[in-house]
Formats: sequence, structure tokens, C-alpha cells
Amino acid sequence: MTETTPATIRMFGAQWCGDCRRTKAQLDGLGVDYQYIDLEQDVAAADVAREISGRTNIPVVVYPDGSHHVEPSNDDVAAKLRELALI
Repeated sequence: MTETTPATIRMFGAQWCGDCRRTKAQLDGLGVDYQYIDLEQDVAAADVAREISGRTNIPVVVYPDGSHHVEPSNDDVAAKLRELALI
């Protein structure tokens, strides 16, 4: 996990969540720098994720431009990363 900067992707997730594991593996595989916020370790972060997304679904991926995805597909994440020139 890296320290947050405005240009850092943040991903809110949990180990029990299959979509979270998939998105985390995708980001790791692409070598993209991001901050992983484990909602099992930081229960208060669930409120932050809910405030960002307006939903209780995870993962919530927040991009450097302020946009976010909730439960994104790999294609959604890849398209956004290309749009931001991160891959």
C-alpha cells in the first residue's frame, strides 16, 4: 500500500469480496500504483466509501480525476486507466 497523494487511485474493498479480489489483481497485474483500503481492517472507511458512491457495494475505485466506479468490470477499469493515461 502506498501513501495517498491526489494522483493516487484509491480502492475500497475486502478480502471476502470476489469483485474486490479481481479488481485488485487487475491493478496489480497492470502495475498501477494505488492505495488499497481494507474495509475489514478500517471499518470507518466503509462510511467513506458509501459517501463517495452513495451505495454499499464494493469495490469502490476512486480515480485521480475524482471520478469513481462501483463494482467495475475489468473492461471499465482498463478503459478509465487508458483515459487517464495510466496504462
